[in-house]
Parts: sequence; C-alpha cells; structure tokens
Amino acid sequence: MKKLLILFGAISLCFVFAARARVPVGNLAGTVLDARGHAVANAAVSIQTSDGLEPFATHTDREGHFHITRLETGQYDLRASYHGAISEWTRRVTVRSNKTTEVKLLLPPGRS
Repeated sequence: MKKLLILFGAISLCFVFAARARVPVGNLAGTVLDARGHAVANAAVSIQTSDGLEPFATHTDREGHFHITRLETGQYDLRASYHGAISEWTRRVTVRSNKTTEVKLLLPPGRS
C-alpha cells in the first residue's frame, strides 16, 4: 500500500509539472523616460495583472531599460516611479506567447 501511495504521488507531481510547463509565456521589455525624454536609470517599475493581482516590481538598468522574461500571457498594468515622480498606470499591456511586448513609461515633470 505504501508503494502504491508513493507511486501515485510521483505520478501526480509529473502531471503538475507537465501542466505548468505548458503555460504560455511571453516577455515584457521597456524604457522609462523623464519629461524631457531622457532615459531614467534605476527607476522602479511596478507590474500587476489587469485585475490588480500578482504585484511584481523590477528596476531599470543604466540605460533606463527593463526586461521581464517568462510572464504568463495576458494583460498587465504598469507604472514607473523615481524619486517621488510616479507615472500614470499604462493599462492592459498584452503579453503574447513567445513574443516580447515593448512599452515606454513616461514620468511626469518635476521630481524626476
């Protein structure tokens, strides 16, 4: 009986991993710009699903770029912040399977 339970558990795990492996994913890349159009290094980028779940954050590199790989396909909302300047939410950015979606986030004038 114990061997049967172990076998059943192992088979169940195989199905779980196989199901996860088939989830379609894509990539998201972008740039954060200040009000003058200059790239902003080390800006925070907030990402969430369009229904407000699964918050995620990253930062831009020295050139103001950010990259997020292997996001589940779907729609996401994004915004950037830097030293108190916060962009508007960019709504319903669509991530497609095996594609890279590019977006620009603009910080408001003032504190950037």
